[in-house]
Amino acid sequence: MEYIPAKHLLFRSRTSEWFGTDHTMNIYRGCCHGCFYCDSRSDCYQIKEFDRVRAKADALRILRDDLARKVKPAFISMGAMSDPYNPFEGELRLTRHALELIDAYDCGVAIATKSDLIVRDIDLLTSVQNHSPVICKITVTTAVDALAAKVEPNAPPPSARFGALKELSGAGLFAGVLLMPVLPFLEDSDEGVLAVVEGAAQAGAQFIYPAFGVTMRQGQREYFLDSLEQAFPGQGLKERYIRRYGTSYQCVSPRARTLWKVFAEACRARGILYDMKSIIRAATLGYGDRQLTFFD
Repeated sequence: MEYIPAKHLLFRSRTSEWFGTDHTMNIYRGCCHGCFYCDSRSDCYQIKEFDRVRAKADALRILRDDLARKVKPAFISMGAMSDPYNPFEGELRLTRHALELIDAYDCGVAIATKSDLIVRDIDLLTSVQNHSPVICKITVTTAVDALAAKVEPNAPPPSARFGALKELSGAGLFAGVLLMPVLPFLEDSDEGVLAVVEGAAQAGAQFIYPAFGVTMRQGQREYFLDSLEQAFPGQGLKERYIRRYGTSYQCVSPRARTLWKVFAEACRARGILYDMKSIIRAATLGYGDRQLTFFD
């Protein structure tokens, strides 16, 4: 493992609209899941060799100092740029020790991951939830293991992620699914979206938050389109993307309106939250003035 220097781990968020969090933290840099749609690979983030995981040097001391300086407890988002449960975490346990510090300083946490390793830390997440909000977000772009193996080649299969979600929900944690991205021409069928909703419902998900499309920036666009060509040869997907989206950043599925209607109806029928305000309200309910702060 290569360690890279860092001055701080906690950074103030510009808005609390994303799951109500007010700070972000990435204890690792880069990701080895190999998802060829990942926006974090874009040139604007300046992460060289993105597919190689590196850890922040002296991260736990830095995090402790950052937390100690906070006037009031933070609500921290983890997993925005790098999966906190990459394969190296099993041995390094940096995310686990970070959760211990988050718990000790009475902070809340919202974790996004594609890894079932998160279940290892159910004890700590439960402890945090005793005093502060916890949101466990499991990313699932397709319920089909074989398709996921092509677009997310090194990540645990969706079946394992649904299994992790079931354990998290069964432990009483506030947990659900990030249904994003939903790749145009590959994952944007009614049947595909409904399969994710059904899998999430069976696993006890309390929410599903979707994005029916994908983003492409400079650097990431080229990688994504070339990967499409390699993973699905002869299907003309690269040409279809170029023809429809050109150099656009937000590439919304041409079926987005239909998908939203089908998705929302399925979620309502199963009692699953799917709009951000409702998710934040449910996650922060019972935590005193925190809830009021998030909606100021």
